[in-house]
Amino acid sequence: MSSGLSGPAPDERQTPEGRRNAQGIRIDPEVEAEPATRRAVISVLVEHEPGVLSKVSGLFSRRQFNIESLTVGPTEDDSRARITVVTEESDPGIDQLEKQLRKQIPVISVKELPENAINRELALVKVEAEHPDQVSAVAEMYDAKTVDACPETVTVEITGSRQKIAAAVETFERFGVREVTRTGTAALARGTESTTDDTTPQSTNQ
Repeated sequence: MSSGLSGPAPDERQTPEGRRNAQGIRIDPEVEAEPATRRAVISVLVEHEPGVLSKVSGLFSRRQFNIESLTVGPTEDDSRARITVVTEESDPGIDQLEKQLRKQIPVISVKELPENAINRELALVKVEAEHPDQVSAVAEMYDAKTVDACPETVTVEITGSRQKIAAAVETFERFGVREVTRTGTAALARGTESTTDDTTPQSTNQ
């Protein structure tokens, strides 16, 4: 007759996986929720030099950040350019993105813009011209401008928030949309607030 409880020996038992919460209860890693994500607009001021966009975009690729759009253009200072990055990440992911950007040599300043910042996109939408009067009416509704027209198609230019452009494209789909191209977001802080983070140490190219 055997004594004690039946079952595997201690060294044969499976080790539970997963971390414990504040109450000490172990959490199954397969059911643990992913951290919530949010949309962030980050303004990056860089030295205007060849290859700077390649360096920054290469960082996103290596680190596998979720980038919605990336735009770059000159600023009021010919020696500098501004990159506007729109990302959908968790708060830790956004913090990591900003830290990695600040490590890049051409980067002068990195700043996440507040929700009330001015955000604008430009889109070109090529629409079937079977009903030109109706297309023109929709274009007027969204303050769009006709930039090209022929018997088969009408191309309109729309500027505004991403929500406005998405709504306009959806409305034009009733006529048949052939092609769409969008610039991505350009953004500036409102009022007297600076779009540049003045607390970021400026990099120098030696």
